Amino acid sequence: MRLSNVAFGIVFVAAVVGLAGAAKGADARPNLLLFTADDLHAESLGVYGGLPADLTPHLNAFAAESMRFERAHVNAAICAPCRAIIATGRYSHRSGAMGFMKAREDVPDLVTTLQEGGYLAGILGKVSHSTPKMSIRWDTQFDQRDLGNGRNPEIYYQRTKAFLQKSRREAKPFYLMVNSHDPHRPYCNPEKLTRGAAMPSRIYQPGDVQVPGFLPDLPGVRAELAHYLNSTRRLDDTFGKVMQALRESGVANETLVIFLSDNGIAVPFAKCNTWFHSSRTPLLVRWPGRVEAGAINQHDFVSTVDFFPTFLDVTGVAGPDGLDGHSLVPLLEGKPRPGSAGDDRRFVFTQIDSKAGGDAVPMRCVQSERYAYIYNPFSDGKHWYRNNNEGKTMAAMQAAARTDALIAERIALFRYRVPEEFYDLQQDADCLVNLIDSPAHQPAIAALRARLLAHMQRTEDPMLAAFQQRKDRAAVDEVLRATYGPPKPPRKKKSRKKVRTGKGDPSDS
Repeated sequence: MRLSNVAFGIVFVAAVVGLAGAAKGADARPNLLLFTADDLHAESLGVYGGLPADLTPHLNAFAAESMRFERAHVNAAICAPCRAIIATGRYSHRSGAMGFMKAREDVPDLVTTLQEGGYLAGILGKVSHSTPKMSIRWDTQFDQRDLGNGRNPEIYYQRTKAFLQKSRREAKPFYLMVNSHDPHRPYCNPEKLTRGAAMPSRIYQPGDVQVPGFLPDLPGVRAELAHYLNSTRRLDDTFGKVMQALRESGVANETLVIFLSDNGIAVPFAKCNTWFHSSRTPLLVRWPGRVEAGAINQHDFVSTVDFFPTFLDVTGVAGPDGLDGHSLVPLLEGKPRPGSAGDDRRFVFTQIDSKAGGDAVPMRCVQSERYAYIYNPFSDGKHWYRNNNEGKTMAAMQAAARTDALIAERIALFRYRVPEEFYDLQQDADCLVNLIDSPAHQPAIAALRARLLAHMQRTEDPMLAAFQQRKDRAAVDEVLRATYGPPKPPRKKKSRKKVRTGKGDPSDS
């Protein structure tokens, strides 16, 4: 049977459209875009009450399209350990990635699992810190040097567009992890701009700063935090450009987008600790058609250990056993907390093991709606805690401490800690008053101690024996040696030139 010219044309067009649709929709599963900020204070975002309110216009607009979580935390408030938890879906001691160590090769990882399920996996920035196993092979990767020192929004835009085009060509859904190097130190000083980095769309002054309550309001602190605001604005610029690339690709409505920070701000009493503002992260999730725009979850504790099971739930990819978290999908859809996950959502567990350079400073924390209990096995009255995040803020505090006893006391706590801490977060989210010896709080302290003990037993935490023998210093020291090796001697301070080569901060972690 012969077709008329008109009929043939109709059939031909239909066939072409069908082929195009097949090429475009060969795999119609949702895409995943995970965007991380580097060392961002949660309360810097306008939608989390930050000032100046217009510091993060793109993220504020994104929040209006997303679900905002008020009780979101990272489980380890250091870059590499945090990202290893995302990649493995396990607490640090369950994967082997305790600090800057690699995870064990027998531990399944998110990237490989999604690739085996048919996903294209790409990463922009923080590649080594986000790749906790030697066997992981991203389909596309560009690191700090390829992204304007990780601080150039236009380059992120171009790299994102190229990856999305690759996904379309290969007719595969994608997992894209976009990691800004802002607002990590060195903060953006417009007079000493790091080579390759772009200027932010706005510059801030010390008078624009809202000093966090866990820091003293000193001129030197304000001066440094003004530069932090510059970096945060550039982070927002980068996020805006990545979202522009996603919109222009035509797949924004088929893409689950998550925004968070890998830990708190890189100043004393935040990053690389287990205080409230160390681990609290902004968490915004946009999933068109599935998540109510502008929704706010104020009740459930969620954390990075939940991301792996969430991505498996969203994509339908078959995943491994042994994950420590629970899918966020029921919460995203506004459904009741299912089964055992309901109880887990009333608490969050955070930890530190070893820092950049290998110094072991183990900390364990459990937080509830009201309280936080912290156990610091390393605190023996002698170990001098130091970090690469102190900068001009700590210098200003040290200068003020010569005449201010309260600031001197704060520095002493930062340097030496105490074995146990307990805070009323409703009254003291800045963790300024340690209530561990308060008679009135002993029942609450005992309850959280028991909760932490059960968690450590369930997850086979190597610090369990130390916690059980916390009154015996010799026994605790033996556990530390068995877990982390002998203590590292203090490193001599070395003078070094400021980074101007575009290779990043030597302390980039």
